Amino acid sequence: MAPRTPQPPEPQKQPEPPYLAIAAELRRRVRTGELAPGDRFPSTRAITRDWGVAMATATKALAVLRQEGLARPEPGVGTVVVSPPPRATRGPGATRGPGATRGPGTAGEGATTSPTASLTREQIVAASLELADTEGLNALTMRRVATTLGVSTMALYRHVPGKAELVRLMTDAACGEVPLGPVPAHWRTGLEQGARWLRAVYARHRWMAHAMASFTRPVATPNAMAYTEWVLRAMRGTPLTQNQKLHTHLVIFAYVQGLSMADDLEEQARQDSGISDGEWMEQNEPRFDAIQSAGSYPELASVTSGGGFGLDLRTLFEFGLGRTLDGIASMIDETSG
Repeated sequence: MAPRTPQPPEPQKQPEPPYLAIAAELRRRVRTGELAPGDRFPSTRAITRDWGVAMATATKALAVLRQEGLARPEPGVGTVVVSPPPRATRGPGATRGPGATRGPGTAGEGATTSPTASLTREQIVAASLELADTEGLNALTMRRVATTLGVSTMALYRHVPGKAELVRLMTDAACGEVPLGPVPAHWRTGLEQGARWLRAVYARHRWMAHAMASFTRPVATPNAMAYTEWVLRAMRGTPLTQNQKLHTHLVIFAYVQGLSMADDLEEQARQDSGISDGEWMEQNEPRFDAIQSAGSYPELASVTSGGGFGLDLRTLFEFGLGRTLDGIASMIDETSG
């Protein structure tokens, strides 16, 4: 009896890459109606937390959905559902994904479609806004944006020369999201409204407080300059000199920017530590008590004793803005005399 020829082992099926598994789950949620057109997909940060994957993996998962036409970035919102993808079929006329080669009788022999072909500067800016809003300005690179959009890095450079210009375009887009409206008749109402508008912009895009940090090298964008023009118009009827008006604008700008940078640092601390401000204070209260127990800081102890004081950046903003405007009012009264 002839010996049996040993059969080669069957090839083992390679496990699916994590980013494809995540994309498949999000795709399923759309098809079952858990996510409807216009709903927001989980952010990259949420995906890294819920699936336990790296940020790059989360970015690739959302990029797959964008390539399929299932998702699109919305400035100030995130990645949202466009519409359910068509179900795949087999055989002639099967649906092909983006970038697939077309056969005869379609748009042309061997014609191709590619995300790069329809890429626009607006899409790049929108994707960059979402990335910076979710992960911060340090995470923003041309390569990361390209991965998010499912295109090559060189494709981005055809529309934007580099990161500095990209941040400028992002800043302009962020400042143009919500109009300031008509300039109020009274200067104080105008300056207060302008300060609140700027703080709201920084609240939607925390990275902007850092991007616009330079006063001697301001970001030159039409919408940012329109804000300056609006504030100066609010002081048009006052007796302030041109120099005083510009300094008043910059003082208020610096005040809002400083607190907005603190807002961003506070949010980063919450994300990094995973605990709330109240929990952090509870953990560190024994240390503060030990330092004050020696009696070296009587004034500090007197204003914080009894547990009646709780710092909130929103109330601090209101207090500081009011006192700043009071100072400007005193200057206007003195100038009027």
